[in-house]
Amino acid sequence: MTRYSVDPDQHRLIASWGTGEGDLSTRIAALPDGAATSDLLALARSLTQLSYAAWRTYTHPASAAGSLEPDSEGWRREKEREAFAEVPGAIAEPHLPHGGAMMVSYSPLTESAHRIGRALHDLDDEALTKAVLTEAALELAAVESAELGDLTHRAQQAVLLSREDASPVQVAAADRLLEQDPFGPTELFSTVDPTAAAVAAAHWLAAAVEVAAESSGEDPATVVLLADTIESLPHETPTLVLGLLQDGATPHEAVTALVRHAMHITDGLLLDPVSLRNQLEDFEETVAEHTGEDDPDLDDVAVRLTPLDPKRPARDLLEDLLAGIHGCWLLHSESGDEDEDLGNVEDWDDEQAEEHQRRSHERFAQLVRETAASNRDRLI
Repeated sequence: MTRYSVDPDQHRLIASWGTGEGDLSTRIAALPDGAATSDLLALARSLTQLSYAAWRTYTHPASAAGSLEPDSEGWRREKEREAFAEVPGAIAEPHLPHGGAMMVSYSPLTESAHRIGRALHDLDDEALTKAVLTEAALELAAVESAELGDLTHRAQQAVLLSREDASPVQVAAADRLLEQDPFGPTELFSTVDPTAAAVAAAHWLAAAVEVAAESSGEDPATVVLLADTIESLPHETPTLVLGLLQDGATPHEAVTALVRHAMHITDGLLLDPVSLRNQLEDFEETVAEHTGEDDPDLDDVAVRLTPLDPKRPARDLLEDLLAGIHGCWLLHSESGDEDEDLGNVEDWDDEQAEEHQRRSHERFAQLVRETAASNRDRLI
């Protein structure tokens, strides 16, 4: 989201946002002379709250909630998204205290706009009000651009957010980047929504596993686990995704389910307590078998509620899937990927070793491209 702050030296309102490569900032407006710092900070705080509420409609779209029946979660999300149209009016004509009471909106987005309007009312500066209205419109437009899969300009901040759904436009963009470099180019982290990028990466991981399994003769389900014996890898999540794909899930279904579950954990929600109870029972049995105790002490044992980092689940998943592709290359390379042009391996110098690795990467990448293309219906 965009964060707003007050520059006390230049006496300006500042907006800043992340891009995946660093933060950008811009000056919104000059602040009125003599205004109390608390009033200026109230304006900046309310603008930040507006941005948070607006971007939450992007990360938690109604399409990912299932039912749109009245009073359902999907219905509430849809209504919050529709509230974009109310923002300009709420800022220009906010609810003000009257007779010792004040109307407060149920919508976080609309109420944030009213708070901005009340802060502007207290500051009473026409030029500042005009600049803030323009700024709010730019922020909402950035969210709308991200929804359409356009992550340019201010909408680029979406690359730092986890989303419960994945834009087909963004999945296609990630797929094109992975076709150029199946190991994952840096642009994948700075130009593409991470949930969509993880959907495409799951497809390319499945192709990489197929190549590695064929060259090594190993079971595809164990490829990433075996690669972990060559080089330490975050193998749990890639193996989990591969298992979901093998059970018939699409890359979109597998990725969004994992990201959505982690986002619910972040929000303090546990949507499947029965599953957790079963997990805890199995865990207790495993600990009992390991310790040989019928009633093991579990006070010092922690259980992860999600395999992903709940602070950045989509980006964490993307990193793990790309690590899985790297692991597939390791196993493929260990399975007789020789380079006769460079002579005996034991006689190689550093330059020859680097050349061998480059050629090995290229050969593996081409095989993965061919396999991914032959299974493209899996991604679409």
